[in-house]
Amino acid sequence: MSTDIITRLPRINEPAPDFEAKSTHGVIRLSDYTSKGKWVMLFSHPADFTPVCTTEFIEFARHAHDFDSRNVQLVGVSVDSVYSHIAWVRNIEQNFNVKVTFPVVADLDQKVARTFGMVHEAVSDTAAVRAVFFIDPKGVIRALLYYPLSLGRNVDELVRVFDALQTSDANAVSTPANWKPGEPVIVPAPLTQQDAEKCVAAGGDGLDVKEWYLTKKNLAGIAAKKSA
Repeated sequence: MSTDIITRLPRINEPAPDFEAKSTHGVIRLSDYTSKGKWVMLFSHPADFTPVCTTEFIEFARHAHDFDSRNVQLVGVSVDSVYSHIAWVRNIEQNFNVKVTFPVVADLDQKVARTFGMVHEAVSDTAAVRAVFFIDPKGVIRALLYYPLSLGRNVDELVRVFDALQTSDANAVSTPANWKPGEPVIVPAPLTQQDAEKCVAAGGDGLDVKEWYLTKKNLAGIAAKKSA
């Protein structure tokens, strides 16, 4: 394999590389969306007219409102041509009665896929794996996921990631394992012994202190108390 196509994988909390590419919505740039204050879910799929990818696109289409309501723009990427993309999304609409409303990038030269580390040669030299990049309105990568070709993505989980990231940003908190909107969140752990003692003493004041380093609070309950 030629070393000139090896690129470093973009990492969490780093700026997402901007790009300009042809898509089913014309020429687009990643910054077209982030500059308007939108979150972006940039994701790759191995190929058009394939069974697992088709089930994913059906679910992305069915969840369009979930992403829209969270100010998230979906952008798909694969190495197929614009003509193939158009034919495929039309076929999906005709056969499954769902409309794909997001752009799909025609990455024939693998420029976008290589830049984002979507092509894993151990799997395929010509097809991207199922990569997902969660990008915030500042153009920063906040999370990323990778799936093998055989594993379709769980769209509910992708939506949950945006819920968690947006909740954390808005409230300066973290979210526990299996968290869903409306459930308690985790407040930052104390950094000194004195603050740890204060944290334990504060139990009951809207806080659920499991241990000095693990304290939860209910955002909905606190919001209701403030508005009362």
